[in-house]
Amino acid sequence: MDKLKDMKWETLKSEYLIKRPWLTARKDTVKLPNGVVNDEYYVLEYPDWINVIAITADQRFVFVRQYRHGIDQTNFEIVAGVCEQGEDFLQSAKRELQEETGYAGGTWTKLMDISPNSSTCTNLTHCYLATGVSHVSNQHLDRTEDIEVYLFSEQEVLNMLEQGEIKQALMAAPLYKYFFTQLKEQK
Repeated sequence: MDKLKDMKWETLKSEYLIKRPWLTARKDTVKLPNGVVNDEYYVLEYPDWINVIAITADQRFVFVRQYRHGIDQTNFEIVAGVCEQGEDFLQSAKRELQEETGYAGGTWTKLMDISPNSSTCTNLTHCYLATGVSHVSNQHLDRTEDIEVYLFSEQEVLNMLEQGEIKQALMAAPLYKYFFTQLKEQK
């Protein structure tokens, strides 16, 4: 591939509109490489997130079910959460899996990094695969969490994906990658 031109925007000015624990928004004035100035470009700052595809030794997928106020629905999801300050991504993933489900251990591999919305969000979601996990404790939920734990077969998870029952794109993407990789390995 030929050398690609740098398309980075120049930030001329930044102003924070709100800085709260779960929402930080700023308004930037940016200059594009072609000289156009956009006086109102909005950016959401978040810490990095993790999610985990956890599979037990008997090939059951560990899922959680919880209400999501943004879309006013209760959905099945893989484990996910925020990376705490000072925590590495794998440490965050292991902590979240045990806190939300009581499952731990197994073999962990990095599956992928994805952006929730690279246009307006500053963070990445670091996706992990944990195989051979086992139930080791009760849940340790935050006071604002109300989470149920479920185990599903591979076929049940595939059916949920096919039926559009996994609503969160940041969770569907690593699941699709996992199944695509499994399909490639079988060939």
